[in-house]
Amino acid sequence: MIHWEPILFYVLIAVTAIQLFYYLYFFARVAFFKTKPRPQSQQHPVSVIICARDEDENLARNLPGVLVQQYESSHEVVVVNDNSVDDSKYILQELKRTFKSLNVVELTQEAKLIAGKKYPLSVGIREAKHELLLLTDADCVPSSEHWVKKMQDAYDKDTEIVLGYGAYHRTGGLLNKLIRFETFHTALQYLSYALAGIPYMGVGRNLSYRKDLFFRNKGFSSINHIPSGDDDLFINKAATKSNTAVVIDPEAITRSVPKTTWKGWLRQKSRHYTTAKYYKPKHKFFLGLYFATQFIYYPLVAACIIFYDWRWSLVLFGLRLILQAIVFYRSMKKMGEADLWPWFIFLDMWMFFYYIIFAPALWKRPLNKW
Repeated sequence: MIHWEPILFYVLIAVTAIQLFYYLYFFARVAFFKTKPRPQSQQHPVSVIICARDEDENLARNLPGVLVQQYESSHEVVVVNDNSVDDSKYILQELKRTFKSLNVVELTQEAKLIAGKKYPLSVGIREAKHELLLLTDADCVPSSEHWVKKMQDAYDKDTEIVLGYGAYHRTGGLLNKLIRFETFHTALQYLSYALAGIPYMGVGRNLSYRKDLFFRNKGFSSINHIPSGDDDLFINKAATKSNTAVVIDPEAITRSVPKTTWKGWLRQKSRHYTTAKYYKPKHKFFLGLYFATQFIYYPLVAACIIFYDWRWSLVLFGLRLILQAIVFYRSMKKMGEADLWPWFIFLDMWMFFYYIIFAPALWKRPLNKW
């Protein structure tokens, strides 16, 4: 007669081992990341590109933070005003009188066969004067006046892509903590994978790559039919072990205003996850294995405590908890999210319900808008 209780415990051992592998092999790279000192720092000409549609308030609030960057080398800020019907045009005209580095591109026609913001972004890249491109969104503001300098400083002769962290502003309430933890958790993955030589995505709120790389890969031509993906799918296609670098620095973070309603956040995240199905097979394997083991981890722990031996179950739980606490503490501190650390165990448990809510988005057809 087969006893299922020991089998349940053996499954917990396997799941815990897989989770420990991800924390030790991948996530610890972010926790213990140190910027390599350079014998000589070189400043490259940079074009910052922002696409905006009906974002007059965001432009008025956030664009000055991009325009006042302390950067000695040549740089410009290209804002593509994509068919806005609000006051964006007049705000940009007013800002241009003060900031000569601002280059405004007005789009008055839609690209009917190209979904999302890929067309305005492509126009902005084409209009950019410099080889190094630094992308962000109209609702984002750099965390310091040294954002451009810190991001471009990661480039060397082999680097073609630089991944940064796009965070959200800290406000009160449970929803804000959940949004920020999920954003941190996602960044912990794509930054650590890149450090391990397996880059798979970046976020358009804080992303840089060479103009030549964009044109060599024929821009967004292979993903023009997908509304999202101008950041993660392009990086998934173009990034390699040798051409990708990361920047983890409190002064190189961008921050945007998070959603304030559950409905708005659910709609936003569901749209983001519709691109995951297009990732390369090896990326889907690593991500899927981590998500699956994280999803069943807490139910397994609870089942083993109840039906098997609570002492050995708590030993396994404690091993992961201690490692997780160390990795999260160091990573959150580096990424400006230290206030989330006291809550990390509850936020990590929340991810079980998060996966239930958002898993269906992986099979949904994306909406044809941005």
